[in-house]
Amino acid sequence: MFAVEVRDHIMIAHSFRGAVFGPAQALHGATFVIDASFIADTLDANGIVIDIGRALDVLKATLQPLNYKNLDDVPEFKGKNTTTEFLTQYIYDKLADAARAGELGRDGRELKAIRITISESHVARAWYEAPLW
Repeated sequence: MFAVEVRDHIMIAHSFRGAVFGPAQALHGATFVIDASFIADTLDANGIVIDIGRALDVLKATLQPLNYKNLDDVPEFKGKNTTTEFLTQYIYDKLADAARAGELGRDGRELKAIRITISESHVARAWYEAPLW
């Protein structure tokens, strides 16, 4: 199994609903580091998993609408707790669409899975991984 991982970050604000979140129910800020891993069983004819430059571009484009935003105000997230776990799947869904469409420099059917890891601090992170097909 082979993987290529690219990284970017976003700065956001948000709040949560539910007593389980304690003080995080109030509006607060976060800087998230996002790692996107693209996984394949084999390398392509060029000896790569995907085109790293294209992967960085797709990740950056996916994150751009969230960067420096209050996620509570993003219509797509209305009524949702934008937890780290929630955001891992949201980002996965966007990158999976791009991979399936062949936007990463390789036929998407040749890719096996994508894993999105979000580090919310130096001591905590969450990830979501799923097959593409």
